[in-house]
Amino acid sequence: MQNPVTATILGIVAELSAFGRLKSRRFECLWIKQGIKQFHAVPSARLGSIRPPRRSTSLVLIFASVWLVLGCGGPQSTLDPAGRGAEQIAELFWWLVAVSILIWLLVVGLAVYAGWIRPGVHHYRKANLLIIGGGAVFPTLALAVYLSYGLALMPGLLAPAPEDSLKITVSGEQWWWRVRYHPPSGEPIELANEIRLPVGEPVDLFLASPDVIHSFWIPSLTGKMDMVPGRVNRLTLEATKTGVYHGVCAEYCGTAHALMKFHVVVMEPEAFAAWLEHQARPASRPKKMAARGQELFLIHGCSACHTVRGLPANGRVGPDLTHVGSRVSLGAGILPNDPTAFLRWVAHTEELKPGVHMPEFGMLPKEDLQALAIFLEGLE
Repeated sequence: MQNPVTATILGIVAELSAFGRLKSRRFECLWIKQGIKQFHAVPSARLGSIRPPRRSTSLVLIFASVWLVLGCGGPQSTLDPAGRGAEQIAELFWWLVAVSILIWLLVVGLAVYAGWIRPGVHHYRKANLLIIGGGAVFPTLALAVYLSYGLALMPGLLAPAPEDSLKITVSGEQWWWRVRYHPPSGEPIELANEIRLPVGEPVDLFLASPDVIHSFWIPSLTGKMDMVPGRVNRLTLEATKTGVYHGVCAEYCGTAHALMKFHVVVMEPEAFAAWLEHQARPASRPKKMAARGQELFLIHGCSACHTVRGLPANGRVGPDLTHVGSRVSLGAGILPNDPTAFLRWVAHTEELKPGVHMPEFGMLPKEDLQALAIFLEGLE
């Protein structure tokens, strides 16, 4: 975001400033006249003239920058916050942009003043005052104020949620997310690649990893935090707007790192409570068309890696599939949740997510794959 803002300003300055109008005037150096401590701008004949920036190029730069600025929104943007932490981070960012632009304008203004408005002799003391004051003192003070403001936000961002708040454990694994809810009463509830939160309520996330370093990041809700093997990090977040947001792994973790995504669904508290109660139940009995798919699920050993509560399937290697049909996406955010996507995932797993640890079952007849897809899609 900062680069488009800077680029926009550069384009405007290149279009309207003296650099674009002088065309042939060029200064070789600033030198101190012998015996008199004064700065003098010397025109350079040897360097020749330079071409001014083309008007069309500047306009393209300006419009491209504006287009990039307008693109800083959506369900995966820090600058379109929907959480208390993201709001503070966005505010901090805009202050950084404002301070950076102020310093940039001051430095460029001094350069324009010295090289164009008054290109002649400059008194040593005045020039020295401008250089030291504008080039060192002012930026140092401005950045010190900005740093103090940023540090003052940290206690609020790092403060834990109240003791009776919802607790969620998230484990980053190659290349998916194991999510376990710990309600105040009852057994833990496990699902995968999706987090649902009540709006307006602080939640503590406990982040861990059993394999390599991952980085948990929901840009629209809060800042990122590493998931380090052998330790548990706490991240507190509070969603302020309902909606569906995107989360990613922000630390390279292997072959399918770019395909390790998840969705965050922020709901009204009443709807969230009803959803969590439903997730605690075992899988519903499959309909007649899905009974064949359930049989195939057990025959081909899927139960060795996956859990489906209510069935003799208690595998712990892969994601819990008890209510997989009710989730927003499949394969850690890379496919929509529908029977066709289920069929593609089961038959062409390695093609869709290179390096994934799940074997693919493309050798099964198409009828069997369709039956499996219907069974899985019905696990709501």
